Amino acid sequence: MSFYNDDSRRGFGNDRKRNFGRSPRPNFDENKFNREHPDNEPARRGGIGSQAHLRRDRDDFSNRPSRFETERRFDSERRDFSAERRDFGEHKFDNERAERRDFSAERRSAPEGIVPAVGDADAAPQVAVGGIKEVEELLSKNPLQVHRVLFMHKSGNPKLYELQKLAKRAHVHVQQVDSKILDSYARPNHGVVALMNEKKLLNWMDVREEFFKARDTGEKKLIAVATNIEDPRNLGACIRSSLALGVDILLLPAKGMCGITPSVARTSAGALEKLRICRPDNLEGAIGELKMAGYQILGLDADTETNLADFQFADQVVLAVGGEDVGLPPFIKKQCDAVLRIPMKPEAHSYNASVALSLGLYEYARLRIKA
Repeated sequence: MSFYNDDSRRGFGNDRKRNFGRSPRPNFDENKFNREHPDNEPARRGGIGSQAHLRRDRDDFSNRPSRFETERRFDSERRDFSAERRDFGEHKFDNERAERRDFSAERRSAPEGIVPAVGDADAAPQVAVGGIKEVEELLSKNPLQVHRVLFMHKSGNPKLYELQKLAKRAHVHVQQVDSKILDSYARPNHGVVALMNEKKLLNWMDVREEFFKARDTGEKKLIAVATNIEDPRNLGACIRSSLALGVDILLLPAKGMCGITPSVARTSAGALEKLRICRPDNLEGAIGELKMAGYQILGLDADTETNLADFQFADQVVLAVGGEDVGLPPFIKKQCDAVLRIPMKPEAHSYNASVALSLGLYEYARLRIKA
């Protein structure tokens, strides 16, 4: 047998089930109890069972805190606390994000389309040109001022594929990157961005005849070659030392080097505009032509026994230096007439590339001035 009761108070329905069929409990008659137990009795005046005691119990029972009210108050406080915590967290996050935005804006105050070069994020920005037509025009009319061309990886655009073939024919280094990297350089870019040099480099075909005739005329010529240098400040120091120590032209490879960035120009201290810099389409072939023209091909490397001090230099010299960790590339080392070692303590790992080139150029200049 089941019973339906409308009261939701806990235990009230169970009491009705237990008392079903029985006589109801007699109600408490307060007046009768007061007549039987007056307050003027000494033993019960204000004590247990007195009228005053019953009133106190009744008042205490009516003023007792409700369980539901307590839970509601606790829930409201908890909601307020969570809302306050949520607001505090969002406020804190907004402040941090605003600070980051202000800091990044202060750090990189470059205009749109101008971004720092790769590996030189703290230096001045490098010019980046985005767009298929814009990059195509640069590769067609002025490829020697383009340092590198970045293409979107797996773009599926046939125009970008044709543009990549044009860059390779112009002997400009190409690289496949993610679209986010392209957007960080220039917007809009249509899947391609060209990174520009600060100075237009010379074409080897236009200047090689001058150096080929030096052997016949007896003119002294000094050519410096810098390879595998990734630090723009290091390259800028090489340019500055080359100009100071009488280098006629500086040869750079088409790839594997940092570009002529604003950091290079700043480190060179004005020498970039005065020194002739050439980027042959084939550096190995250019060095081979110079060797056939009678030039002495020399390299600087720690892995050799020939000392730089008091070395007998020829009148026409090509002096090559490599990066600190990579050293001379094999295609240059195999063409060298001699690989020279700069005196160094065994505790030192290696010389900086610009320092090594400066020491080699100084030794050549010292002996030439003495002669």
